[in-house]
Amino acid sequence: MEEKEEKKEFQTQILQEEEKEAKLKATEEEVDHILRIVSPGTNFRSSLEGVVHAKKGALIVVEIEGIQQILDGGFKINSKFTPQKIVELSKMDGAITLSKDMKRITQANVMVYPDKKISTRETGTRHKTAERTAKMLGTLVATVSERRGEIAVYYKNFRHIVKDVNDLLRKVNEQVQIIEKQRELFDLNVEKLTQSELRNNLNIQQASTVIQKGRLIEKMADDVKDLFLELGNEGTIIKTRLKELTTDIEKEINLVIKDYTKVDLKKSRILINSLNYEEILDSDNIIKSLAYGEDKKVEKIRGWRVLSKTSLDESDIAALTKELASLGKTIYSNVNSYKNIIGEEKANLFKEEVDQIKRNYFS
Repeated sequence: MEEKEEKKEFQTQILQEEEKEAKLKATEEEVDHILRIVSPGTNFRSSLEGVVHAKKGALIVVEIEGIQQILDGGFKINSKFTPQKIVELSKMDGAITLSKDMKRITQANVMVYPDKKISTRETGTRHKTAERTAKMLGTLVATVSERRGEIAVYYKNFRHIVKDVNDLLRKVNEQVQIIEKQRELFDLNVEKLTQSELRNNLNIQQASTVIQKGRLIEKMADDVKDLFLELGNEGTIIKTRLKELTTDIEKEINLVIKDYTKVDLKKSRILINSLNYEEILDSDNIIKSLAYGEDKKVEKIRGWRVLSKTSLDESDIAALTKELASLGKTIYSNVNSYKNIIGEEKANLFKEEVDQIKRNYFS
């Protein structure tokens, strides 16, 4: 009986520790919010950069419930937050505290004493204090290193070194240039795939290349989007360019998968999305995600991707592909075959559009 009680108590303790750890783990939304707070153009970023330019150091803590138990000394200010005031107050040794909404400076020259048992990767006293405070109370803490001029922010278990805007812009521009080249290759391979499909020369390798190029663009674009959060308004123009480069990529990938997968779009998409950069570069991984084994021959496809280039809506395309079974039969049937499925008016327009698509690729 006593052993059971001890076991139960031990399990409860473990659960409590896990719950506490989960609460102090920053969510993706919280991380995005913190990155926006320290992005260029914000008052908070301006104050941190002002401290760097003044060649001073700083420890800035945003107040939260329970903060007073680890603060000592200093003096109350209760003044409106401005970057200029932060720079002036950074000339003192202690920490600066801000109100929870970060609109007021509440105290200055304060000593902060978080629990020393909390693990930290930092070496300097100021940075150790910052990380421990963020972990202990789950609040935002920022530091400026007087010696290195480095800005760091901490929130719960999240640590981020604030990068120079020019360095970020250079990095984003490089990434966007790579995406531009990949978009050219993607479009080229889409053209090749369309030509092959219109000739009924179905090639799983070509289909996998389109998916591969498209997925690389998606992954690189996601990486760049994280940097845009740090750039704030400075990244507006490049952000617009990235949006242009990624237009219809997701739609095109999904339609290729829908045509070639032996399972269904959702299952294959999940498998393809789980591949890392190195795995995507091996087309066999993509082909396997479409449920192909040793036999990679494609007998027929429904033709969702090509038929989506017409004005037909999804329900009409579904009706055609169900009745006519393959892309080849669908695009090379006479107009009367279409009339029985989608009606005369739509059939006549569809016939014209299909003939125009064929002329565009074979003229």
